[in-house]
Formats: sequence, structure tokens, C-alpha cells
Amino acid sequence: MPSAQPGPRDRQPVPAQARLIVAVGIASALHVGKLPPALPVLAQELGLTLVQGGFLLSMIQLAGMSMGALFGQLADRLGPRRVMMAGLLLLAAGSALGALVPAAHLLLWTRGIEGFGFLMAVLPAPGLLRRSVTEPAVLNRALGWWGAYMPIGTATGLLLAPALHAAVGWRTAWGLLAGLAVLCAVAVRARLAPDAPDGPAAVAGGAWGAAWQGLRSTLSAPGPWLVAAAFLMYSGQWLAVVGFLPTLYTEAGWSPARVGWASALAAGINLTGNIAAGRLLARGVAPRTLLWSGYTAMALGAVGTFTAGAGWAYASVLVFSAVGGLIPGTLFTLAVRLAPGPQTVSTTVGWVQQLSSLGQFVGPPLVAWLAARVGGWHWTWLVNVACCAVGMALAVALQARLGRLSAPGVQRTGGR
Repeated sequence: MPSAQPGPRDRQPVPAQARLIVAVGIASALHVGKLPPALPVLAQELGLTLVQGGFLLSMIQLAGMSMGALFGQLADRLGPRRVMMAGLLLLAAGSALGALVPAAHLLLWTRGIEGFGFLMAVLPAPGLLRRSVTEPAVLNRALGWWGAYMPIGTATGLLLAPALHAAVGWRTAWGLLAGLAVLCAVAVRARLAPDAPDGPAAVAGGAWGAAWQGLRSTLSAPGPWLVAAAFLMYSGQWLAVVGFLPTLYTEAGWSPARVGWASALAAGINLTGNIAAGRLLARGVAPRTLLWSGYTAMALGAVGTFTAGAGWAYASVLVFSAVGGLIPGTLFTLAVRLAPGPQTVSTTVGWVQQLSSLGQFVGPPLVAWLAARVGGWHWTWLVNVACCAVGMALAVALQARLGRLSAPGVQRTGGR
């Protein structure tokens, strides 16, 4: 990949429309972070069992795991702005209904509604960023910020939810988050340029064949598969490590308040790598270099997290999460660049989201199973190291794919 020296274009501010899109992602991710602190309260008020709590935690990933690429194609065909607004309203409806349910089993259904709304709200974002930002260097930075929406939103939810629950109760807190999603939908309608007026008419008028062709085009190209597989190698192990931190540090004797702050910081610090990835890509650093750095840090950090003493283990998990953030920040940019064409950006991101959700669904149970088999956490880092080794091999393949597309005379739309 040719190196570029930083210039005036690299220092241009990210447009307000792009900042709004990132803010929408953060507001959506608050609905992911709001749940873990609420589980003890839900167990008391609604009789939520441990198994039901586990399903509630994973339900948000169910839509992405099963329908990511399809929903991405709908965003490409119907218009990303329309789909984002619809997703925000569906997310608001799920949160509001959840605040009203009288029984735990009904909460599972409302969480499923939230999962579909979340997917529809975040999938169109990279395509909207590409449409809103014209300068490639500024787009790289904007996509780096977008890669940080999940850790920022999740960490904010983990921090704010306990205080909100104590002040107004979990039902009111979930109602307030529903209102925030509605406000985001209003802002998207007011501030982002409208989609093409014939989007819904085209789909209703018989363009499902074209939509199917767009899905086939995405899944028959190697680029989207490579990006999605690399994301799977990242997402599952990240959630497995960060998700089990409260358990690890509670077992180590840390107080609940200390465990809460430590977990939120470990999740939130991931944004530093995401943002750094966008800036480094804008300055010409090769994606392979960033991916290798991220996977190496995650492998070493996981070893320290599960084998060192409590203090060194926490330092290791901060390195694991912070430097590991280079991976999603880089891969979101590659998803846009390696989409088969402009009309399949959301579909490509949807496929990436689908495999990412699969990793988050499978990773934590796999680590827990290994810990149960060996009688402790001391060998679970083997899962992380294996994922990182595969991820580094995929990084080589991704760099080679980019090299082919950069070669003189290569057609840059289609067949990626």
C-alpha cells in the first residue's frame, strides 16, 4: 500500500453529519450496556433466572447473527437513511415495551425487538458515512470513530445504568433510553440528506431479483469474507475476556464498585485503538501492520489476563482491549473499500456484522467450557492465541487483496 504524507486534507474536521452518525451508534449501543447492571434487579422484581439472563445478554446478537447480510441489502435497496430511522424507532419501541413488561419471559421478546432495531440502526452507518464524507483521509478517520461506537456506548451504559436504576428505577431508565432513540431518529431525518426517492418503490416494484443479485455479489467476492472472518476472530475473544472480567475480579476479592469501574474502563478503552486506526490509515500505514499489532497485543494481553496476578492481569486486559481496538477500526474501513460496489456497502457491513455477532455468541461459552474442563481460567488464553493466529493470516490475505485492487488497470467496482 503506498504511503501518504500527512497534509491539509488529513487535518480537515469530520463533518457534522458524520459526527451525528457516530452519535447514533453510541446511543444505540447504550441499549447493550444497560442490561448487565439491571440483571440483579430483574431477578428480584421479575424472577429472572440465570439462564434467562444469559439469553437476554445474547439476544441482542441474534438478529445480527442470523440476518446481518440480508438487512444490509435492504439498507442498500431501501436507502440507508430510511432504514436507520426505522431501526431507531424499533429500538425505542423494544425498550419502551421492555420497561412495561410484568414478567421475565415477556422481556425476552422485547429484547428481541431491540436486537432487530439495533441491527437496522447501525448497519447503514458506514454507507451513510461514505455518502457524507468525500475526502478519503477524512473518511478513514470517521470510520475509525465509527469502529468505537460499541465500546463507547457499552462502557457508558455500564457506568450510568447503576446510578439511573438507583435514582429512578430500571423501568424509567429504559423509558428514557427509548426517548433518546426517538430523538436520534428525528435528528437523522433533519440533518442527513434524503435517500433516493424511488428506493421503496423500486423494491415494491419487483427489484427483489436485483436485491438477491446484490447479496450474491457480496457473498461471492473474497473481500467481504476476509473482512468478516477477521472480525469474527476479534469479536468473540474480546467479549469473552471483557465479559468475564467481573467474574474474575469478584473471585479475586475486589469490591462490587471497583469491579464495575474496572470493567467499564476495560470496555471503553477499546475506543483508543479504533480512533488511532482511522488516523494511522489516513497517514498511509498498511492495514496489515495495524491488524498484526492488534492481534499480537490481544494474544499477549490474554495470556497476562488469565495467568498473572490481579494487578498485572488488569494491566494486561487494558493492553488487550486498547491495542486490540486497532482491529475493528481497520476492518470497518476495509469493509467499505472491499465491498463489490457502492450499492453493496451496507450488505458487506451486514455480513461483517453477521460473523461478528456469531463470534460474540460463540466465544464466551467456548471460553467458559474450557475453563470448566480444566478447572480454572489458567488455560483459556489458548482460545485467544488461536484466534489471533488465524487473524494474522487473514491480515496477510487482506493486504494482498488490497494490493490487487491498487494495481494499475484493475477495475475497482465489482469482483472484489
